[in-house]
Amino acid sequence: MVITEFPVFPLLKRLHAVFEPRARENPDVLFSDHCQIHVLRLGDLLRNNLLGLDQFGLDLQRWMQLWAFGSKLEESKMSTMLQDCPPVLEAYEEFKQFSADPVMREKMRARERFLTDQYLDRANAFAKGRKERNLEVAQNMKRKGLDATLIAELTGLSPSEIERLD
Repeated sequence: MVITEFPVFPLLKRLHAVFEPRARENPDVLFSDHCQIHVLRLGDLLRNNLLGLDQFGLDLQRWMQLWAFGSKLEESKMSTMLQDCPPVLEAYEEFKQFSADPVMREKMRARERFLTDQYLDRANAFAKGRKERNLEVAQNMKRKGLDATLIAELTGLSPSEIERLD
């Protein structure tokens, strides 16, 4: 199972996608119905306040509620929410024991910091790449004789940045 906060496959619109190995020669031939990869877009559910959760069966709803709220809701509310699904309730009890251990809590915090740093590094690299690309495009436009105001409008660069270009 893959749980993401973003769409891995933008062409697929559902929050839950199932992938199965099939023969290229004949896609009707399924390798095994026991070999599947499930991709859940939990981030979309969280951003929409769990709107759309009802498209899943009860067990999967409870698992997603655990992943979304396991560390956020009061213990009594979580236990009540999960009482109709014993395997998820059991997992929640394990999570509580894990979270009560100071060493494990620090490891969880370190992991969260690592993931946040990774996200910020990617976002910064993306912004830097976009800026470099805009500078390159602006430079080409300037060479072609386009007006600096138009270049600024099209690239999002400031007129002073455009004036400094070769």
